[in-house]
Amino acid sequence: MIGEPVNIIGHPMGRLKEIAVRDNALQVRLDDFVHYRTDTEPGNSGSPVFNDQWEVIALHHSGVPRTDEHGRILRRDGRVWQPGDGDDTIDWVSNEGVRISSVLKHVASLPLSPGQRALLAEMGPESGLSGPPTAVGATGPVAGPVPAAAGVVTGPTAPSASAGRASTEAAAPRATGLRPRDGAFGGRRHLVFLHGRAQQGKDPEALRREWAAGLNQGLVRAGLPTVDPADVWFPFYGDRLVRALGTHESVPLGAEAPTAVTPDSPTTRAVYEEIIGEAAAKWYVPPETQQVTEGLSLDPVVGAVWRRLGWLAARSDLDAWTISLVFRDVAAYLDDRRIREEVLDCVLETVPDAGETVLVSHSLGTVVGMDLITRLSPGVEVVHLTTVGSPLGMDSVYRRLLSGGPKRPERVADWLNAWCPTDAVAIGCPLADDWADGLVDLAVVNARDRAHSIAEYLAHAEVARSIGSHLTG
Repeated sequence: MIGEPVNIIGHPMGRLKEIAVRDNALQVRLDDFVHYRTDTEPGNSGSPVFNDQWEVIALHHSGVPRTDEHGRILRRDGRVWQPGDGDDTIDWVSNEGVRISSVLKHVASLPLSPGQRALLAEMGPESGLSGPPTAVGATGPVAGPVPAAAGVVTGPTAPSASAGRASTEAAAPRATGLRPRDGAFGGRRHLVFLHGRAQQGKDPEALRREWAAGLNQGLVRAGLPTVDPADVWFPFYGDRLVRALGTHESVPLGAEAPTAVTPDSPTTRAVYEEIIGEAAAKWYVPPETQQVTEGLSLDPVVGAVWRRLGWLAARSDLDAWTISLVFRDVAAYLDDRRIREEVLDCVLETVPDAGETVLVSHSLGTVVGMDLITRLSPGVEVVHLTTVGSPLGMDSVYRRLLSGGPKRPERVADWLNAWCPTDAVAIGCPLADDWADGLVDLAVVNARDRAHSIAEYLAHAEVARSIGSHLTG
């Protein structure tokens, strides 16, 4: 996914293993290559590039230099690079890797023995060979299914080797959510995780473990018992949301990211621009940023959005793409009744219908969660709410909720809202200025480039203590 962190493990110049994690992000996805912001050294070519689920998405092979309008490589001082200047003088803007899906497709086009084709088929559908291999010669079937190699995930939930996760139409059907084990937390208390956007194509079980891992870090720091992921309700609406949106998050080369994700629907676009405008106003976009788009021949409205996103990105630890995509999906959910109902129906398939619920929501999930509370079964007596990285502090968001405004639902007994000052999605926080009735705001400091990370939020002892205290009574 664009904006998702990537991790590289290598042996630069033959040294001992070095790992580049966290301070990086996928920036551009092309047909055969991906560009990412990662601090690697020469001699790393051939190293595997992993996404955050530790699936190999590319093989690292070069840096991407900054160029001028004539395609000439530029030095760090802005002058044109000349042979003999040395690689250290080049203004590198990102690194580049060969997409592993392209490698698989190429290998599949080569003459292969039956054994080689069987091994390739285990690598996933991107090779074009997944499914039972057949018999005679290099292209012929081998009797029976091919046994999986050690550590290889097989079956309908096996992750694709491709980094292109946005299209789910051809993917095998996925669960819309995960239920807990019988009797978890005494049977009358329930822990529910409600995710945000950009989860499409991911394995709900892996996501549930990721959330639980973050929470358990915080619980250990708070001196409270940890939770088993199998005891957590995990509604999963990621694939359903993308189908409802009908969008694909690919990056055309040379496209300006913020303008490329403007919603198509005029009404949704208006909501999106309102959210961006309010966010920019709260972070005091200065008048001089009007000059940024001079000479770019942008539509005035598009130019205004572009400037505001650029300012928000400059003020936060999130890039303009991430901010734009989150606010675009929030706008689509709030504006399009069909999308809202599709998401809520999906979530309601996997939530408890009785007892005491500890609801933990993130990002777009905080907006969905606030609507969800109004539709929970009457058997759900009490809700202990935790929101993190939430846009619920913006008027353009909260006045479009099913509750009709910043009104805490009656069933919410207590509410902790955690926010990071460099998380542009939580720009309306603290919430207590708009939401009354005893809301508790907690400002936390998340790691650089992880300002919006759910695992980062949950790992704070204060956040985890609020959640864990309700589970232990």
